[in-house]
Amino acid sequence: MAPVDLGKAFASITTHWDPHIVGELNGQCVKCVKFAGEFVWHKHDSEDELFLVHRGQLHMRLRDGVVLIGPGQFFVVPHGVEHQPYAPEEVEVVLFEPASTLNTGNVRNRLTKDVLKRL
Repeated sequence: MAPVDLGKAFASITTHWDPHIVGELNGQCVKCVKFAGEFVWHKHDSEDELFLVHRGQLHMRLRDGVVLIGPGQFFVVPHGVEHQPYAPEEVEVVLFEPASTLNTGNVRNRLTKDVLKRL
């Protein structure tokens, strides 16, 4: 057992929209992911998602507005809420969500990751 160094974890990730598992607890996964550009509009019918920004600024687009999330801030997207993560510049995000959560939710496309890498 050892602490997770987020700086090292993010330094090892070279792709965008590709979550990497860095920890697990009580059926939940802790994931590190880099975002750049637009993701797909989607929702998760049964899972809430927590987005914690490590570096950069995340724009969480919702159907009724945009939430800006900066370093050291987090935002929870409740299950059933349609959302679209957007990063005008690269952003490093820690996700907390159930292990069963598919990154693209109710949508399947080229960004869908059925199997996640572990760091």
